[in-house]
Amino acid sequence: MERQSVVRGHALVAGATGTVGCRLVEQLGQADFKVTGLCRRATGVSREVEYLEADLLNYESSKLVLSRLSDLTHIFYAARANHGEGTVEPVEENLTMLKNLVGLVEEFCPTLEHVHVVHGAKYYGCHLGSYRTPAREEDPRHIGPNFYYDQQDYLISRAGDWQWSISRPCLVYDFAPQQSRNPASLIAVYAELSRALGVPLEFPGSDKNYNVLAEAVSASHLAKAIIWIATNRQCANQAFNVTNGDCFRWANLWPEIAKFFQLPLGIPRDLTLTEVMSNKSPIWQKIVETQNLKSNSLDNLAQWSFGDFIFGQEWDLLMSTTKLAATGFPEVVDTRAMLLDYFQQYRAAKIIP
Repeated sequence: MERQSVVRGHALVAGATGTVGCRLVEQLGQADFKVTGLCRRATGVSREVEYLEADLLNYESSKLVLSRLSDLTHIFYAARANHGEGTVEPVEENLTMLKNLVGLVEEFCPTLEHVHVVHGAKYYGCHLGSYRTPAREEDPRHIGPNFYYDQQDYLISRAGDWQWSISRPCLVYDFAPQQSRNPASLIAVYAELSRALGVPLEFPGSDKNYNVLAEAVSASHLAKAIIWIATNRQCANQAFNVTNGDCFRWANLWPEIAKFFQLPLGIPRDLTLTEVMSNKSPIWQKIVETQNLKSNSLDNLAQWSFGDFIFGQEWDLLMSTTKLAATGFPEVVDTRAMLLDYFQQYRAAKIIP
């Protein structure tokens, strides 16, 4: 006889079309949750899941949408206010979005049990310069502004009938062809442009960046960890770092990337990708046409300002995941194998040669 699955609850995923949100929708379905996605625009999404469109900055229009729901048990919040790369993310807008969502769900869903919010390593000031590593969840805050602090303080102040939790992932990697803010596709496209230009696979960062410790997290691994955190009582009302569980230096990983793409290994060049790649769209279009690839613009696959952020940091990036492991979460991911597998997925999908 087939196992009859028992629905564990009704989860609302805010930011459902983003990298983390997409994987949360996928993994929650596999974990026997009923899932509803919430996003600004529900384009190109699975028809197996109901998606609602709302701008969480607009309370009244959000109320019209969310008032249709009455049995939500979990909120998974992976939404962000619009912001430019490398700029301070707006505190008031990000806080307002979370307040509007939680307040409306509280009003219409007396069944609410848990609110989980996705934050990140910027909690520790990793974007500002050198910081204490490996960062631990109890480390002191840096001088703001940092909307993570405001959102966490809000959750603490409102929790009572429901519980909260926060995940703090490091840099997220995925096979996500429509997400340009993605290290996997950015590196793959950079490699293929290097091939077309007849140059070695030169490392775009500085020598310092080439040799610092770094870490990554697979989007699917992160989604599994988030569900674990949000559904285990010992994790309630706490924050948890989430990474693959290992670390690397680009100096060791970059030669493996060059080998995968069968390119000569270049040296660190300390490039500004937003400048160097600003005129490369015609070259990419020619690669797409001559290699019979799926039509996809360079802007859809690589956000070069994001690349400048990744390869511009000259200090160790490292968080401790001891706290999460101590709760019994069992999974780890080999970052090297993960990245090469994502490259292979992009190749198999005819997005890169």
